[in-house]
Amino acid sequence: MDGIDVAACELALSGDAVELRPLGFTESPYPAELRARLLAALPPASTTAAEVCILDTEVGRCFAEAADAGIADLAEGQADLVASLGQTLYHWVEDGRARGTLQLGQPAWIAERTGLPVVSDLRARDVAAGGHGAPLAGVLDALWLADEPGVSIALNIGGIANIAVVGGPEPLSYDTGPGNALIDAAADMVTAGRQAHDTDGRMAAAGSVRPDLLKTLMDDPYYARPAPKSTGKEHFNAAYLARVLDDFARVGDDDLLATLTELTAVTVARACHAHGARRVVAAGGGTANPALMSALRNHLAERDVTLCTSDRLGLPAGGKEAYLTALLGFLTMHGLPGNVPGTTGAHGPRLLGGITPGRGPLALPEPAATRPRRLRILRPQQEWRPCASR
Repeated sequence: MDGIDVAACELALSGDAVELRPLGFTESPYPAELRARLLAALPPASTTAAEVCILDTEVGRCFAEAADAGIADLAEGQADLVASLGQTLYHWVEDGRARGTLQLGQPAWIAERTGLPVVSDLRARDVAAGGHGAPLAGVLDALWLADEPGVSIALNIGGIANIAVVGGPEPLSYDTGPGNALIDAAADMVTAGRQAHDTDGRMAAAGSVRPDLLKTLMDDPYYARPAPKSTGKEHFNAAYLARVLDDFARVGDDDLLATLTELTAVTVARACHAHGARRVVAAGGGTANPALMSALRNHLAERDVTLCTSDRLGLPAGGKEAYLTALLGFLTMHGLPGNVPGTTGAHGPRLLGGITPGRGPLALPEPAATRPRRLRILRPQQEWRPCASR
């Protein structure tokens, strides 16, 4: 809930490949009051139908403004389609099964502002088909890393960290646990709201890991559950952290951040090791945290696993989720499934999302005759640089 990621790209089908040419990405911050209201509505807090309606509208209006600016600034004022993943308010998981998911950001506001058709609500169909609706990055990662040798893992470190295993016995994707969620909650807590993040990992770098606290955090049952699985801030949040800390004497601010950073690094690395990864390709906001990346690199190196960011393979790490969303919208418009059942647990491939028409009649392309098997990132005047081996 830090802001709205916006990316523009050109997408085309070419034989058995989808070609994606990134045109640029940016982030538009939420207004401070709206961000505060979103955070206040997160579980375990209670909210009202009126508040959810207001937030759905206000987020939709912010999305509309961000999309309009993105079209102007990144796509020279020309676009055919907007795809919106939405702002997750609640992800309902019960007894290890996803029962429902709610993303805010009413797409009608985007269609009204841009005049373009909008593909949105991309998770719900996967959930209805028995999947977790997350992480949806599996479809991009399975196509993108299809030609990499051995087992590769695509890692996204957002509020929640998730991995996609490519090159193993079967496609697999799941949430490993908190990415930035607890780190951000702790930064907000120890600075009395002055900092929403541990900027550049400075507090974590100044502290020391508390082994006793780390062990308690690692005992959370989520980590032992089998994949596919999903979680969110309805579980890993400030209230969760406060409950854990109630059982401990004074924990220094920097030590707390160091321990939570280590928690993310350890849980991600253990998941990667469990699948015999040879390389991990990371993206998401967490890649901008040097303390987190250093800890993760050290834990992966214990088994000679290479870590690099998605930039090395042509996909900007800070914009990957936005490019994923664009790909999902493109697939839906061309009659192609946007989920990989092995990665979410769905009963089969499904077309994802709903389409809100733009100003004119909705005109869909002819459904694609061939389901793509790979994703080709096009980068003009740049060489392809594979993830370096150790």
